[in-house]
Amino acid sequence: MGKLFCVMGKSASGKDTIFKRLAADASLGLRTVVPYTTRPIREGEHEGVEYHFTDEAGYQAWKAAGKIIEARAYHTVHGLWRYFTADDGQICPDQGNFIVIGTLEAYRQMLNFFGPEVMVPVYVEVEDGLRLSRALLRERTQPVPKYAEMCRRFLADCEDFSEEKIKDCYITKRYDNIELEQCLGQIRADILDRIKTDTIHEYGRS
Repeated sequence: MGKLFCVMGKSASGKDTIFKRLAADASLGLRTVVPYTTRPIREGEHEGVEYHFTDEAGYQAWKAAGKIIEARAYHTVHGLWRYFTADDGQICPDQGNFIVIGTLEAYRQMLNFFGPEVMVPVYVEVEDGLRLSRALLRERTQPVPKYAEMCRRFLADCEDFSEEKIKDCYITKRYDNIELEQCLGQIRADILDRIKTDTIHEYGRS
């Protein structure tokens, strides 16, 4: 049985960069899972890379078909934005190891859907002051910076990633992203160790 590694963290924690680097690392052999969102595409993003970009009607169609693995809705200053993972054939744990990026709530729902024998959390942390500074620098690069939405997300993270919710998801290990390469090295080593250990266990049962 393969594993689904879920990279998560608060906004501007560096999880997007870490996810892309891990997904591109051929030595890990992780298959990517592209989630869906109804929010507008951002500068530098591409359809089918960061997300599949859809609309409310698209989301409702997936829901009506009973194909939603996990979903979250955010009432932003620009309207309702949904993020979700669809049971669209991308994730097949019996066919290898996968990697996805998501929120703590997304991980909890996936944990309920796939079970703890499949899900592996990769929780990335950054001190709030540094995280806010990084968020501001990133937003300034956008053609039309959305500072109000940036602030909303920053404040919402305090509740969405509360210590109680982290504990409820049985997450015990965290990765401090102060220095990117060091953080990546630690995560990569742990993923390789987990894959190797599970491969040995599978071989022992065969």
